[in-house]
Amino acid sequence: MNFLDILRTAVFALRGNWMRSALTSLGVIIGIAAVIVMVSVGQGTQREIDKMVSGLGSQRLDIGPSGGRGAGGVRMSASSFFTLNAGDVEAIRNEIPEVQYVAGALRGSTQVVYAENNASTSWQGVQPEFFDINGWTLANGEGFNAQDYSGAGKVVILGDTVRRTLFGEDSGIGQTIRLGRVPFTVVGTLAPKGQGGFGQDQDDVVMVPLETARRRLMGAMGLPAGAVMQVALTVTDADDLEYVQGEVESLLRQRHRIAPGAEDDFRVRNISEIVATRTATTSLMSKLLGAVATICLVIGGIGIMNIMLVSVTERIREIGLRMAVGAGPSDVRRQFLAEAMLISLIGGAIGIVIGIAGALIVGKVSELPVALNGQVVALAAAFSIATGLFFGYYPARKASLLDPIEALRQQ
Repeated sequence: MNFLDILRTAVFALRGNWMRSALTSLGVIIGIAAVIVMVSVGQGTQREIDKMVSGLGSQRLDIGPSGGRGAGGVRMSASSFFTLNAGDVEAIRNEIPEVQYVAGALRGSTQVVYAENNASTSWQGVQPEFFDINGWTLANGEGFNAQDYSGAGKVVILGDTVRRTLFGEDSGIGQTIRLGRVPFTVVGTLAPKGQGGFGQDQDDVVMVPLETARRRLMGAMGLPAGAVMQVALTVTDADDLEYVQGEVESLLRQRHRIAPGAEDDFRVRNISEIVATRTATTSLMSKLLGAVATICLVIGGIGIMNIMLVSVTERIREIGLRMAVGAGPSDVRRQFLAEAMLISLIGGAIGIVIGIAGALIVGKVSELPVALNGQVVALAAAFSIATGLFFGYYPARKASLLDPIEALRQQ
């Protein structure tokens, strides 16, 4: 029998009991659709994590206060203490050559007003290298100059969300706005970044020089001289990150005169460790989704095997007649294998269509990120072919090993 004869015979056999064939292929349809939807969601989530990683920076350390003990031994929030200062920033810059950029910062929230427009936003008092560390670029204006940083100039750079709230499509360069009660001149606007990895609007922010923030926006708090809330740094080579972290901790303990065994008054956060944890979690989730989808496909394959075994039992006399008129074991094996493959392929094709539609619907109606690509579809098609071959082989082999004489005796 040639290929067309085998295919024609398989189609005829399946059409003879089309309802059973359709129900058998249902397991494959569900399995393939599940593979496409779940793998697409897993890859979309991984892509979002990768986007967040690029925003955080894998060569960065953040240093902040560790908090302390208040009355009654209650731990106060870290933001209530200012254990870091500009001297620490300079010491890190001068004494650890592996550090690429380092900057201190203060932060808070305020009401920003221009004419009849106003917005509640956050502000950050920054040093020059803060923009390089965080990947901020200017869309308009020239930014802060050296005099602004050293002389506490009343100048401000607006994030894109604040700019649009206050000025609409205008850049606002040269205009005077108020942060709280203090007038500031807009000298620049930041290029938009969009939503951050934790869902926050990164563009809802304004930047002022660090000394300006200390004197103009936090003057009533009576900060320690040179105090900063946070120190951020990046290293030139990512391989040096753990070494630099150790050097920073040692340097700060020395500068803050912390006795051996005593608790640090600062905390160093390694962004790469957070990134690695999130990436591992996402990878595990993707594998779990893939495993669930594979189980669905295996169940569909077992359904094909069961139905094909039933078909062999029901058609023993037919098999005996085929062998009696000259069909060999290989012809019988190919025929039943073709039937199993046909069920699997038809189910796979329908499952691919349903899976693509399902993935698109999930991306539209939910917040789950979906990354649908040709590789996912090709993987689903390969699974469909493999299912037919794997689960169809045993029934086909069993049919080919029947004895023709014994088969003809079956009623």
